Amino acid sequence: MPPEIETTDALDRSVARQALDTQTSLLPHALAAFAVSLPFYVWAGSYAPNAVWMTGAFAIFAAAWGVFYIIVNWLKQPQNAANLRDRSRMHILAGLLWSVAVGQIAAFADGAGPARTPLLLISVAAAVMVIFFTSPWLPSLLIVGGATAAGPLYFLHGSDEDMTLANTAWGAIALALALALIVNRLLRRQFTLAAEREHLVSERASQTDQAQRLAQSKSDLLATLSHEIRNGLTGVAHVLSAAAGRNGRAAPSREQLLAALDAANDLLAVLNTTLDSETAEAGRLDVEREPFDALALLGDLVILNRPNAAAKGLELSLHIDPELSALQRGAAVADAHRVRQILANLLGNALKFTVRGRVEARAELTADGRLAIEIADTGPGLAREELEQAFEPFNRIARTSAGTSGAGLGLSLSRRLARLMGGELAAHSAVGVGSCFRLELPFDDMALAERSPSQPSEASAPGQAAAPEALQALRVLIAEDDALNAAMLRAVIEQLGHQVVHAVDGRRAVDLAGVCEFDLLMIDGRMPNLDGPAAIAAIRALDGARAAVPIVAVIGGDADEARECVASGADAVLRKPVSVNAVARAIAEAVAAEREDDRPPARLRLTGPSRTHS
Repeated sequence: MPPEIETTDALDRSVARQALDTQTSLLPHALAAFAVSLPFYVWAGSYAPNAVWMTGAFAIFAAAWGVFYIIVNWLKQPQNAANLRDRSRMHILAGLLWSVAVGQIAAFADGAGPARTPLLLISVAAAVMVIFFTSPWLPSLLIVGGATAAGPLYFLHGSDEDMTLANTAWGAIALALALALIVNRLLRRQFTLAAEREHLVSERASQTDQAQRLAQSKSDLLATLSHEIRNGLTGVAHVLSAAAGRNGRAAPSREQLLAALDAANDLLAVLNTTLDSETAEAGRLDVEREPFDALALLGDLVILNRPNAAAKGLELSLHIDPELSALQRGAAVADAHRVRQILANLLGNALKFTVRGRVEARAELTADGRLAIEIADTGPGLAREELEQAFEPFNRIARTSAGTSGAGLGLSLSRRLARLMGGELAAHSAVGVGSCFRLELPFDDMALAERSPSQPSEASAPGQAAAPEALQALRVLIAEDDALNAAMLRAVIEQLGHQVVHAVDGRRAVDLAGVCEFDLLMIDGRMPNLDGPAAIAAIRALDGARAAVPIVAVIGGDADEARECVASGADAVLRKPVSVNAVARAIAEAVAAEREDDRPPARLRLTGPSRTHS
C-alpha cells in the first residue's frame, strides 16, 4: 500500500477514534439526562387510562436504561477502547436501544387519552436529546438520530388535531439535526487537526529514533573498524618492517608472512561484510532470484573448508537427504552468490568456534517444499539470550569470541540476505553441546539448476583462482589514477601471466587505445580529466577493431557507477578491492563475451567481494 494511502487511513482511524471517545464521554450525561426526565414521564403517564400498559412502558424504559448503563461501562474499559469496529457497533446498538425506548413511549402516548399530547412532546424531547448525544460521530447521528425521530413524528401525524403540533415537532427535530451536523462538522475539523498533530509527533519521534539508531550504528561501525583495522594493519606493518630489514632484524619467516596474509585477509573480510551490511541497512542491497544448484555449491564449500578443519583436528562432513539426491529436477531459487556468502559465513563460524569434535553440513527438503541447509557443530554453544544477541549487528558474544577476529556483522547480514531472497535463517543451540544454524530457501521442483560461474571446482583450494577457461598471455591496458590501486591491479594481472600498460587517467587511456593494439582494457570508474563511463564510451566510438576490444570496468562498489559503465559499453564490472580470483574471472568473462559472434547487449557482470545488480 502506498505511504500516502496508509497515512490517510491512519488519519481516518484517528478521527473516528476521537469521535467515539467524545461520544463515550457524553454517554454518562445521557444517562443522567434520562434519569432526570423519568419523573416527568411518570407524572404524565399517570394520567393514562391503561395502567398495565403504563407499567410495561416504565419497565421497558428502566430496562433500556440498565442495558445502556452496562454498555457505557463496557465502552469505558481500556481494553475495549482499541477495537474501533466493536466500539462502533456498541455505539450504534446503544443508540438504537434508546430509539426503541423512545418509539415505545410514543406508541404508549398515542393511546394514553388525556396524557397523549404531553407524552408525545416528551418523546419528541427524548428524540432531540438522542440527536444531541450522538452528534460527535456522524454514522451514529445519521442512523440513530433518524431512527429515534421516526416514532414520535409518525404518531403525531396519526391525528388531524395534532397537525400543528406535528409540524412544530418536525421543525424542532430538523433544527436539532442541523445544529448537530454543524457541531459534528466543527468537531471533525478539530479531530482532523489533532490527528494530523499526532501523526506529525509520531513521525518526528520515529525519525528521531531512526536517527539515534543510525548514530549508534555509525558509532559501533567506527569502533569496530578502528579495532579491526588497527589490529590487522599492525600485524602487516610488523612483518613489512622486518622484510625491509629495519632494526637489524632478520628476514621474516614463512610463518610471519602467513600471519600477515591472514591478518590482511581478515581485514578485507571485515571491510567487505561491513560494506554489505551498511548497504543493506540503507535498503540499497539487491539480490537475484534464479534457479541454481545449491547442493553443488554446498559441496564445494565443504571441500574448500576441509583443509582448515583438518588443521584444527576437526571432522567436516556433508550429508544430503537421499530423497533430495534422487531428484532429477528441482533447484533452489535465490541468488547463488549471496547463498554462498551465507553458507561460507556459517561454515567459517562453525570451524572458528569449534575446538574439538565435528562440523556437519546437512541438506533436505522441508514438508512445505523448501530447501533446508543446516550447519551443525560441537562448539561451545550459546544460551537463548546469547543466540538472540548473536543476530544483532556489531554484537559479539564475549564468552565465545575472545581471541577471534570479526565485526559481529556476519549473522545479522546473513539473516537479512536470506529474507531478501524469500528465505529464513534460524538457529538453536545449547551451552556445552553445540549450535545448529538452519537456512531455508525457496525450492522449485520443476526448475533446472545451473552451476554458478563463481563456484569453484572440487580441485580448487583456498586462495586459488576458480579455474576459468585457460587464457593466453594478453596485452592489458589499465587506466587508474591511484598509484597504489594501479600497483595492486598490475601485480595481480602480471601474476596471471599477462602484460600490463598503465594509463594515469581516462584521456590517456583513450589515446593509447586509439594507437595501440590491446587484448583487454581495465578502466577505473572514477578518474580525473575523463571518468570511466566517458572513457569507455569514447573507446567504443573508435574506428575498426579497436572499438570492440573487451573492457572491464573497475569500480568502488557504487551501483549507479556500475550501471553507468555497463551502459557505456563495459563487458564486465570488477569491484574493488581486487583479488586474484575476481580479476581472473572478470578477464575470462570479458574475453568470452568478446568471442561470441552475436552477443547480446552488455549486461552487468559484477565480480568481486560483493555483488550489486542493475
